[in-house]
Amino acid sequence: MWLVVIVMALSTPATAHEMSPAIADIEIGEDSLEMSIILQGEAMVAGIDLSSVTDTNNSPRADAYDALRALSPDAFSQRLQAAWPDLSDGVRMQAGDTMLVPELVEASTAEAVSDALPRESRVILRATLPDDGSDVTVGWDAQYGPIILRQIVQDLPEGQEAYSAFLGPGQMSAPMPRTGTVEITGLASFANYVWLGFTHILPKGLDHILFVLGLFFFSREVRPLLYQITAFTVAHTITLALASLGVVSVPASIVEPLIALSIAYVAVENILRPKLSRMRLMVVFGFGLLHGLGFASVLGEIGLSPAYFLASLIAFNIGVELGQIAIVTTAFFSITVWFGARPWYRQRIVVPASVLIGLMGLWWAVERLIP
Repeated sequence: MWLVVIVMALSTPATAHEMSPAIADIEIGEDSLEMSIILQGEAMVAGIDLSSVTDTNNSPRADAYDALRALSPDAFSQRLQAAWPDLSDGVRMQAGDTMLVPELVEASTAEAVSDALPRESRVILRATLPDDGSDVTVGWDAQYGPIILRQIVQDLPEGQEAYSAFLGPGQMSAPMPRTGTVEITGLASFANYVWLGFTHILPKGLDHILFVLGLFFFSREVRPLLYQITAFTVAHTITLALASLGVVSVPASIVEPLIALSIAYVAVENILRPKLSRMRLMVVFGFGLLHGLGFASVLGEIGLSPAYFLASLIAFNIGVELGQIAIVTTAFFSITVWFGARPWYRQRIVVPASVLIGLMGLWWAVERLIP
């Protein structure tokens, strides 16, 4: 099964684009609200189901996406505006029991950072609120994928933080008051960050999945895997905390190619030097520092809860670890249990899998380095 996943990843052309959650900032007043959403416009106009697809080439609507992606930003902005009346049917806003009808104020598309990354489109919506003072909830259809929601509140009391949440596909926000913000319990915040960490690995983090599989294929024995996973975990916990605190900041243009190269490196070592050493653990630790910076990018979008900073950081990390455990457990019961004792296990499974993982890492490194 995992070999099939790797082959599919390797066969993905360079024009594919990995989707990321939409980011919405909402400001609620006494009689109206305004919401600015950074979204994957081409994917939505093309009709790609972002609840199940994280890469455009895995959708049957990939050709439609590529045609829209080839348009200039201004030309696509016009297409987005023309398509919005239909797309807006999937946007759900309500105040109490009253359904709101949002008006499109603006739609624009930015220049692409590189051919390997999706373009960001922005829509600004405005809706009139009923005069009953009812709380506001927002969300959208599951096919539009996940969304990071951030409430913008002016003049919050000291010690209180504005509501933010990671909404899964089709999930609605908590009811947001027109004055002040949502009060989230520590337990609810903890659970939300655990889920955020888990989903950042499964199903969204294909590069992290392949790195963990690279560690898994190093040896069929549990102890070498445990040592490597521990070194990796400690390292990415350190940089995740430092980056979240603002102590360390490294551009994604540097981090992402290095993460890709780390995947290739562990795969090559699996083939050429499959013996646990202090150097291997130091290398895995160093790569864990890089992956922690990658994990921090998603927290940079949603922000850690200031009121529960340490708990939120721990919760996110727990989610990441649960995702890694799920990967290793699935691989163990899918591969090692059945074939681990066979004399040809290394020649027929470990080496070919490591070759594919290494090639994928090199492919990504080149793709992320060339604008």
